[in-house]
Amino acid sequence: MKPSAFDYFRPSSLDEALEQLAACGAGAKVIAGGQSLGPMLNMRLAMPSALIDLNDLTELAHIRDAGETLVIGALTRHDGIAQSSLVQARCPLLAQAAQTIGHYAIRQRGTIGGSLAHADPAAQFPLIAMTLGADIEIAGRRGSRRVAAADFFVSVMATALAPDEIIRCVHFPTAGASEGSAFRTFNRRHGDYAIVAAATTVALDGDRATRVRLGLSGIGATPQSLDAVVRPFAGRVADATWAAEVARAVRAAVSPEDDPRMPAVYRKELTETLVTRALVSAVGRAKGLTP
Repeated sequence: MKPSAFDYFRPSSLDEALEQLAACGAGAKVIAGGQSLGPMLNMRLAMPSALIDLNDLTELAHIRDAGETLVIGALTRHDGIAQSSLVQARCPLLAQAAQTIGHYAIRQRGTIGGSLAHADPAAQFPLIAMTLGADIEIAGRRGSRRVAAADFFVSVMATALAPDEIIRCVHFPTAGASEGSAFRTFNRRHGDYAIVAAATTVALDGDRATRVRLGLSGIGATPQSLDAVVRPFAGRVADATWAAEVARAVRAAVSPEDDPRMPAVYRKELTETLVTRALVSAVGRAKGLTP
């Protein structure tokens, strides 16, 4: 199929984009990489009256170290994040996830802002934002505001963005000392969205876990933080037995929807396996034993 007819605008600045978005009303959509919106347009799952192309907004394509956070502009491409030495050093979980997105051509075009705004519950960047407790900075004609990832993702492909707002950048907390991270997914085929994905960070003091963060996708309408479930396991020796105990607790806590093609019990089993593997890998990285 082909998209339905729409008006096309290509602003040269964020202010101009916001003006055009406001003028076009609720029927307008913004596009950058188009890796999510493009197929929806072709299948007429999305039929905007106007399309506002952000590709000339180079001011939104950046990766900046702000000390305790890494600030990434909304127009930064997936591959730029995956290959960035700054991201790999300061926020390695984000780099690990970016390297698993789709195929090379998709990573060259897709943007982090588009991924977050699309809010597919199986996508990598929403999961990492939720796991790390990132803040999404949003621009509108009335000014900017910051929304925590936990409040930004509302439901399947629904966010806290107002119709006249655009994501400006994302603030990701940086990794601490003696902290390892890991990202694990299970896919039908390479490049597919994950059936289940697990993201975690583990900070150590000697052999003991001082802080554990864990997020899952594929088990609900939005990516989910399981920090409340894993918090009681902090302070214990982080070994393989510990990882297995944490994973069993997580499995017991999640309630994925039952689907004839993908039964809930199967997703729970996947969750336990992926969480175990992710935790073991994260601990290994925290100890410097895993690249």
